[in-house]
Amino acid sequence: MNLDKLQQWLQDNQQDIAMISNPITIAYFTGYEMEPHERIFVLLVFKDAEPFIFTPALNVEEAQNSEWNGDVLGYLDSESPWAMIADEIQRRTKADARWAIERDHLPVEKFQAMHSQFPDADFSGNLTPVVQKMRLFKTPTEIKKLQGAGAEADFAFQVGFNNIRTGVTERYIAGQIDYQLKLQKGVMHTSFETIVQAGTNAANPHLGPTMNQVKPNELVLFDLGTMHQGYASDASRTVAYGTPTDKQREIYEIDRTAQQAAIEAARPGMTASELDAVARNVIRKAGYGKYFIHRLGHGIGKDVHEFPSIVEGNDFVLAPGMCFSIEPGIYIPGVAGVRIEDCGVLTNDGFKPFTHTDKALKVLPLQEK
Repeated sequence: MNLDKLQQWLQDNQQDIAMISNPITIAYFTGYEMEPHERIFVLLVFKDAEPFIFTPALNVEEAQNSEWNGDVLGYLDSESPWAMIADEIQRRTKADARWAIERDHLPVEKFQAMHSQFPDADFSGNLTPVVQKMRLFKTPTEIKKLQGAGAEADFAFQVGFNNIRTGVTERYIAGQIDYQLKLQKGVMHTSFETIVQAGTNAANPHLGPTMNQVKPNELVLFDLGTMHQGYASDASRTVAYGTPTDKQREIYEIDRTAQQAAIEAARPGMTASELDAVARNVIRKAGYGKYFIHRLGHGIGKDVHEFPSIVEGNDFVLAPGMCFSIEPGIYIPGVAGVRIEDCGVLTNDGFKPFTHTDKALKVLPLQEK
């Protein structure tokens, strides 16, 4: 569960305690995943003592029956969780002076509550970059789960394509995707809100599905993903409903060429910035550079967006085992939007996508709802 690496980091960096507060990070280290809402759910790891999970009492049995083999402590809503955590820490170790926390996640209120129990302790240790680097390289088991999530995304695309009709809304199509994922694949959670954008709406990259109705002869953009055994998929496709215009076909082919160029260029040893430039230069040379308004990609794993960021100016060197997206887009306000996205794993032989839905422009026949 990688806890040995975290304990070694504590020892090497003269830290006594690591407090993990992000439920996704807790799941990464323990195999137990839970959404605590407003309640307290933390993992305490020590340089010289056994770790424990602290959770609401109503989740104790669930945690004990999970992959986690360590101690689980629970609290009632009527009890003081931070005092109970402090008591348990002091029972386990005398080394409590130097703490490392997830700065990108721990809310100020919870930080202050924990700090009040150890007012003389130093909480300056930052676990965020440590965890990012640990999660950066995926194991074969993790890659298999990401491939499973990719297969579910491919299924979702087919459901979406099959539900395009004149007059149906973006939300109707998105709802059908989510419903069929549950009904046919047992997918209980998508990795983010399923996005369906028809016509000019697709020029607004992260606009969610609206009550906008699909019209003949426009592009329809899909951006979707699932959670498969705790790992995310994230993929985009754009299709033509009816006869595409010359402009629509042009920007689609430019974007497809840019994405394919980046997939073929991806190799260990190149920087994130260099990979971004491969796709961006294709779009710039075609005259649409100002309409590519986001990074080329992001890491993926237990979170749908992880480290690293594949973006201009990032000199981070890519290496085998890293998983990320390649997703160039062209968004022309008032005209159309196109994005084609695959996540995959970087290997010594190049980039291997997790999704395989065909990327030749799919032209769907007009149909009445």
